[in-house]
Amino acid sequence: MMGRLKVGIILGGMSSEREVSLNSGRNVYDNLDAEFYEGVPVFMDAQGGLWILPWHLISQNTTRDITERLKGEARRIAYEDLKKEIDFAFISLHGKYGDDGCIQGLLELLRIPYTGPGVMASALGMDKHLQQKILRAAGVAVPESLLVREEEWRQDSQIVKDRVKEFPGYPCFTKPIREGSSVGVTVVRDEADLERGMEDALKWDRAVLVEEYLEGREFSCIVLEEEGQFHPLELTEIHPQSEFFTYDDKYMPGRCRKFTPPKTIPPDVTEQIKAEVIRAFKALGFRSYGRIDGFILNDGRILITDPNSSSGMAPSSFFFEQAACAGMLPSMIITTLIENAIRIHEAKQGPL
Repeated sequence: MMGRLKVGIILGGMSSEREVSLNSGRNVYDNLDAEFYEGVPVFMDAQGGLWILPWHLISQNTTRDITERLKGEARRIAYEDLKKEIDFAFISLHGKYGDDGCIQGLLELLRIPYTGPGVMASALGMDKHLQQKILRAAGVAVPESLLVREEEWRQDSQIVKDRVKEFPGYPCFTKPIREGSSVGVTVVRDEADLERGMEDALKWDRAVLVEEYLEGREFSCIVLEEEGQFHPLELTEIHPQSEFFTYDDKYMPGRCRKFTPPKTIPPDVTEQIKAEVIRAFKALGFRSYGRIDGFILNDGRILITDPNSSSGMAPSSFFFEQAACAGMLPSMIITTLIENAIRIHEAKQGPL
């Protein structure tokens, strides 16, 4: 058992998605191949502090349950001491400070290799407005949208209402520009909905993306980078129970049906979607792996709606469903991610 790579599984965090992160990190820890890797659970608390968890705390139900026991049962470490504890970081954080380049920047300074893209690509993967601008410039189709900053809304909400009515029009969505898991998202059908949607979104960020309402079938696809090549896994077709793919639909059992491979998307269209997924992945500078979500509209157009620089890794996630279609057990796909990321970091010049 000597010589195993110490893999720090960073979980919890400071974002609205901390519970999702806990589930992802717990599952990664449980499926890490113990023959080659020593799992080191690194819990980030709500203030950004790092703690090395004993194994029995990982099984706690919520981040609050863990937090209440940190001082008595876990070991606090300084950021600069992280390199003494781990050789490699498996980032299981989601949302702000985890998907957006913050933790990636820290790991770059500490010279610790990690899963997923680097600082800039992670930041782009989190910012819905900027990623749409880059994808449009690269010729990748994305939804029509309008950015509304908080000061515009506070100064004269009627001007904003008039703009939204004209473009993109009703129905539409309001979304915080830097949140995941459908947090703060509202379906808007009239001015009253717009007021509610703007206020809900502004609880999470200082700018809101007003985006056109899409009619069609939703999909998700994991992309792996292996030795400079980009390989999409099998496509997942999503049938949420709600009007859109809400937080509950994503994480509550029985709230959504997922078909991997797709149930109603023909094989030739699936291949077209995968080609667009790869284009989006490359345009945003993603590395290692990522998850690209989108829609095949009723008129046949393919739109990329939500490129993610990482992916949830709970047992029933898209990630493991798609890996299973490729004949890969959870431990196998986790090992693949670690090995690929190490090769990528060994070959980089400067920060990833």
